Amino acid sequence: MSLQSGLDAFQQGRYQEAVQLLEQVCRNAVDQTSSDYLTAQMWLMKSYQGTGDIEKATILCQKLLMSNNPQVRSWAEQARQTLPREVATPSSATQKAGRATTAGVKLTMGGVGGSLALASGVTMILLFGMVFALGLSLVFILGSDDPLQGLAIAIGITLIFNLAAFFLSPFLMDLTQHWLYKTCWVELADVEQQSPETAKIIRQVCQQKNLKVPRLGIIDDQNPTAFTYGSLPNSARLVVSQGLFTYLDDDEIATVYAHELGHIVHWDFAVMTVASTLVQICYLIYSTARRLARGGNSKGKDAVQTAALVAYIFYIIGTYLLLYLSRTREYFADHFAAETTGNPNGLSRALVKIAYGIVEEGSRSPEPSRLIEGTRALGIYDHKAAASTGTAYRIASDPQKIGRVFLWDMFNPWGWWMELNSTHPLTGKRVRALSTYAEQLGLPTEFDMGRVMGEGKTLNKGKLYGNFFLDVVLYGAETIGFLVGIVIGIVLLSSSQNIGLIFGAPFVGLGIGIIIKTLVMFPDYKQAPETDILTLMSDPYASPLRGQPARLQGQLIGRGDAGYRFGADLKIQDRSGMLYLRYASRLGPIGNFLFGMKRVKSLLGEQVGSVGWFRRGVAPWMDLIQLQSQGGTVVNSYHRFWSFILGGGSIILGVALTIFMTSS
Repeated sequence: MSLQSGLDAFQQGRYQEAVQLLEQVCRNAVDQTSSDYLTAQMWLMKSYQGTGDIEKATILCQKLLMSNNPQVRSWAEQARQTLPREVATPSSATQKAGRATTAGVKLTMGGVGGSLALASGVTMILLFGMVFALGLSLVFILGSDDPLQGLAIAIGITLIFNLAAFFLSPFLMDLTQHWLYKTCWVELADVEQQSPETAKIIRQVCQQKNLKVPRLGIIDDQNPTAFTYGSLPNSARLVVSQGLFTYLDDDEIATVYAHELGHIVHWDFAVMTVASTLVQICYLIYSTARRLARGGNSKGKDAVQTAALVAYIFYIIGTYLLLYLSRTREYFADHFAAETTGNPNGLSRALVKIAYGIVEEGSRSPEPSRLIEGTRALGIYDHKAAASTGTAYRIASDPQKIGRVFLWDMFNPWGWWMELNSTHPLTGKRVRALSTYAEQLGLPTEFDMGRVMGEGKTLNKGKLYGNFFLDVVLYGAETIGFLVGIVIGIVLLSSSQNIGLIFGAPFVGLGIGIIIKTLVMFPDYKQAPETDILTLMSDPYASPLRGQPARLQGQLIGRGDAGYRFGADLKIQDRSGMLYLRYASRLGPIGNFLFGMKRVKSLLGEQVGSVGWFRRGVAPWMDLIQLQSQGGTVVNSYHRFWSFILGGGSIILGVALTIFMTSS
């Protein structure tokens, strides 16, 4: 699709067609500083105006105002005059909830997040103990004749590793940030030009806490994010992306900076730096011991293999401790921001608008952002949770729509289960905590979480928890079927003396388990209802295992695989939001690769109808069944195919083994 075609469509007043053509040009652009890309962006903004999509036009205008090209900035300045005033993002359609008249009021957390000091202390002690024990065991294994000397060496290794990581990691991060994201270091006055309240908050916190102003960085990327790292509070780095200033208002930006300052005040980045290093040392010891085991004698080999197993177990335990600590520090940083700014509602809006910005930028790019993917653990928001919250916000003239999306976060047991593997609390839980701070300040809340909690009490608990426990069992259906088959084979062998059963029954059980799980995961879809993405994401009973048949109409806007140009998965966007579509070829991974290499590019930008099974974890998605474009192209996906082949094949093998062993 050419740039000229889009410009012609705009000149002839075919604005919707112009939007589709120019968006496609922007997605396909290799160089985002080229004149063609910038021209497409400029006239895409005008096309959005033509279709009446003023929010998108305004956001795009804000991006163009920050362009490095002076001619583009000048054009955007003139174009801004044609936009309605007081329109920045979809939130302008609703009245903002207020803020406290004075900041610094102490707010109780009510048990949210537990104890930061306790979580940090317990995590660090356990991790240090793990590394110390593993270092000691390796020293003994390698043949130290003096146990006291081995003890001293183990302590020395542990301390040197951690001290080096503690003091050197910020400088290594600086180099990484510059190399990957071209971070630009700025002065406080530069930040003040874009957000006056932010500069005020930084000065206030640094004065009250006797801190140096952190080293401030801005990354030229429109995906909104913010993160902090360092070793000591007075040498901390606070980095944000340019998208934060595009999508958030001044008071909301200030709450994000206050959140990151909370991490500095609490020494969170220092604790996480050391804790992360300890976990990585566990893995390093595991991998080192595994290599040593390949060349040792039989006695030494057994000892090293045992050490490797213990190290790996410690690595897994340490990883979950680290995730728990990370979630706890997010709650406390939110609390610090609410107290410091007196504006918990501003941070609630900021979290939701960051999700919106991530989804919105994702709709304009054929691949997920390298910045968002690469800073997931550091950032203020887990981008995998953005699809649901951001989708709701895109059309959230009524905040209750966002509240319904939070039902899953607050009440679905899968939410708790998935959160165990996340660096951040689920968004609904963070917004709920911030709402309680607003209530303590006597403020109306930004999102009516009281209504959400009330609606949650009316949910069918039997359906919520019954499905959850059944799904957990079904996740292991193959293993359960195999073990049950062994038991049945042994029982029947004792009564019939048919030795074939002991070999065949386990495979029959395995096959039955696979088929049962497949039928639950991929139920009949012939009567799949027409729906939209927001409706699917508002279902509090949604499961990552139990597929929900659905039909969607929308546009394919990009690939779903981060940074993989031959990825087979897709992103579909309808009027209410964006969702990932997972494709499965009948030929397996080879077929997926060929589909991603040969066909996906030609499908991007197409209006399609799709049918599939919707699932929800931290990130929602749909397992694709069939895709049909307006041009008549049909794509079939085969998620059930190999499951039925494996299940049926296992049953046939089991029956054949039973017959063969009985007759022989």
